[in-house]
Amino acid sequence: VLFGVPGTSGAAATVLDGHPMAQRGEAARALSAGYAASLLGGLVGALILAVSLPFLRPLILHVGAPELVGLTALGLSSVSALSGRAPLLGMAAAGFGLLAGLVGAGPNLGTLRWTFDTTYLWDGLPLVPAALGLFAVPELASLAAKRGAIATRATDGSTGRGVRQGIADVVRRPWLALRCSSIGALLGAVPGIGLSAVDWIAYGHAARTEREPERFGKGDVRGVIAAETANNATTGGALIPTIAFGVPGSASMALLLGAFLIHGLVPGPAMLTTNLDVTYAMIWTLVIANALGAAICLASSAMLGRIASIRFSLLVPAALACVLVSSFQTNASWGDLWTLAGFAAVGLLMKRHGWPRPPLILGFVLAPILERYLHISVQRYGADWLLEPSVIGLFAVSGWFLVPPLVRSLRRGSADPGAASRATPGALAFAVAALVGAGTALIVAATWPIGDGRVPMVIASGTFLALAAWTAPRLVGLSTRHAPGDAPSLAEDLHGVPRFALVLGTLLGLVALLGLLPAIFVFVVGYMVHEGGERLRVAMTTAGLISISCWLVFDRWLALPWPRSVLGDWLPALRTATGLV
Repeated sequence: VLFGVPGTSGAAATVLDGHPMAQRGEAARALSAGYAASLLGGLVGALILAVSLPFLRPLILHVGAPELVGLTALGLSSVSALSGRAPLLGMAAAGFGLLAGLVGAGPNLGTLRWTFDTTYLWDGLPLVPAALGLFAVPELASLAAKRGAIATRATDGSTGRGVRQGIADVVRRPWLALRCSSIGALLGAVPGIGLSAVDWIAYGHAARTEREPERFGKGDVRGVIAAETANNATTGGALIPTIAFGVPGSASMALLLGAFLIHGLVPGPAMLTTNLDVTYAMIWTLVIANALGAAICLASSAMLGRIASIRFSLLVPAALACVLVSSFQTNASWGDLWTLAGFAAVGLLMKRHGWPRPPLILGFVLAPILERYLHISVQRYGADWLLEPSVIGLFAVSGWFLVPPLVRSLRRGSADPGAASRATPGALAFAVAALVGAGTALIVAATWPIGDGRVPMVIASGTFLALAAWTAPRLVGLSTRHAPGDAPSLAEDLHGVPRFALVLGTLLGLVALLGLLPAIFVFVVGYMVHEGGERLRVAMTTAGLISISCWLVFDRWLALPWPRSVLGDWLPALRTATGLV
């Protein structure tokens, strides 16, 4: 909410409306609405778990690979709600997200897809650096370019009014909260969907079914409520397959399953008969934990909301340092930092040229699920899986979500022939580069065995067609434009992007040279003094506090590794050479 940085993979959708609210000075309202919605979602998830556990067992057994493909298609149909007034660009962004999610060894034949001879990419691109690069870095770049606080006006955290208003927002929208909580709980009960996909599906549902959907993504509190109720309700849903079948519905449920086995608890019917007291103890634990967590967070909402009024010279370097440390701890590899930098470059350009970014991360999350269960469906049922009534129903709902916004966009374009000519040179250059990238991906995928190349070829083809449909009329409009001052130059169009790219590149260079913690110290001091005009004493104090905090948390408490650096490799050799061992 404050920095536009997803705190977890399941909170990425919250950023879309929470951060614009903070920029308007409504940080406390967004935070309290999120906490209250999380409380309601957790309670609804626990209630659904308590009431439906005996009855959902047959339903979960009925959900197979074809239904999971249909659910994935339903999730992808949210692209229409996440794309604003540019559904073609949203479809293209989702296509690139799907292609990025397919990087790595193919699940069927082990074909190495777009790995560029690096073992780091064999397991695919990690989600956390990708999400941080796509959302966090562009928002920090905007904050740095604005050279002010996050909020453009006084924050509502100074009076506590925003906290009360955020709670009232949830109370006034019980039907939305209950719908999205139910979506989170039910999809959380389906193994294979994952928390990172559930909140996007719930957000897309809310944006598609609520009034004035054009307000979503621009600081609408309904987007915060939809995402937060859904992602917190998934915990109760994920407990259902864990308790009923011994199939973990999420990573945390896998740990819980291990605790079951250690204590001699066998998932299955015994958890509903002999060990029913343990089952309901877990349900009450969910209720109590959500109540306590929401109470603690709500009490701190006003204080946290005031962070939005702190000047950029303190926030940007601190937040960027946290982003860097968080990205590296994904796999403890330099590849995590390069992934962050790559997605940051893409995110900066997409934000600058009006491309919707949420569809890209949505496609990235759903790509492995789509390919895995599509392959299983084809191998197990041939083409007959397409005739399943449940699959037909899911595809029909997906079409209902996706097609009407696309048709309306095409009608708007035909009603306003001059719209195509208003694209900036930078946007056209970026779209042409993306078009070339999609075509190249299609050509490369055609060389792979059909088992691992079929899905990438279909996705690359759809992405290419969507981009061609958007780019072609605008290229024609650009060629028929006569007045040289109709649009900004390419240099003006990219204003601000190279500057922050240089800042991020400098930070990565310092990490490679000095190591992560010394680089953070040097970078924070340099940024605060050079960019923010802070006094050297203030800059060094702030840098010291940030570096010591990172050292205590990640090195002393968690004992996590740090990236290798030139200085770190030289010092042991220097000590050995000089006898200082």
